[in-house]
Amino acid sequence: MVDNIRMEYNCSIQRCCKLVLLHKSVFYYKAKGRSDDVLRMRMNEIASVRVRNGFWRIHILLKREGFIDNQKRMYRSYCEEELNLWSKGPKRNRSAAHRQPIEGNASSLHECWGMDFVCNQRYNGNRFRALTVVDNYSRRCFAIYTGKSLKGNDVVQVMESITFGKEVFPKRIKVDNGSEFISKVLDKWAYENNVELDFARPGKPTDNPFIESFNDSFRDECLNANWFFLLADTQEKFDIWREGYNGFRPHNSLGDMAPNAYIEMNENSSGSLVMIGI
Repeated sequence: MVDNIRMEYNCSIQRCCKLVLLHKSVFYYKAKGRSDDVLRMRMNEIASVRVRNGFWRIHILLKREGFIDNQKRMYRSYCEEELNLWSKGPKRNRSAAHRQPIEGNASSLHECWGMDFVCNQRYNGNRFRALTVVDNYSRRCFAIYTGKSLKGNDVVQVMESITFGKEVFPKRIKVDNGSEFISKVLDKWAYENNVELDFARPGKPTDNPFIESFNDSFRDECLNANWFFLLADTQEKFDIWREGYNGFRPHNSLGDMAPNAYIEMNENSSGSLVMIGI
């Protein structure tokens, strides 16, 4: 505004500042902003590798790496780099906000696991299934096992492989009423190892919310972001994603920590058993 007045009326800077009630020092002030080229470059690198990470998750990862910029500065750079993601879906309707409280939430490691199946297809349209197993307390994913057709025997095989030869068992496993979970072979395995199979109510996926949330992240960040060829290639990609989920990816419910770091922080607490080697 001062420059416009000077050009229009050929006045001095001091008189123009008085006209607009602006102190002369403010007119001469030049901002000494630091360059954010490194921040933008690293932000683009993270977004290119983890394509479904939104601003808050990228913000947490940058803080881990030692960037001292506050969230406003990071968000401004994030928007200017056009890294914004579209929302995955519409907001929940009002009735969804009045659900019944979840009973029996896990308060320690291996108190309750969640288990479910996810379906997808390979590049040629052939469908496959994946069995996912998650600890409801630490949010750690113990297994993602894929196959063309998985049955009760396959579920038992996976459970035996992640319990380390009958060293660690969950007290309870939350499952739905699928044919694989109500099979006699899984019921026999659970009875012999004193594991309770907690079945969700038919048509109520909210009874098993932790595995549903995990499957949603798994589909968004892995299934929808990759092409799958042979089953061996599919399993390899699942294992790589699972390692990143357990050891690197920040989790909101764990104070922005990864599941492995959360378990390590609480490994000496009473009532917690730590499963190692997965």
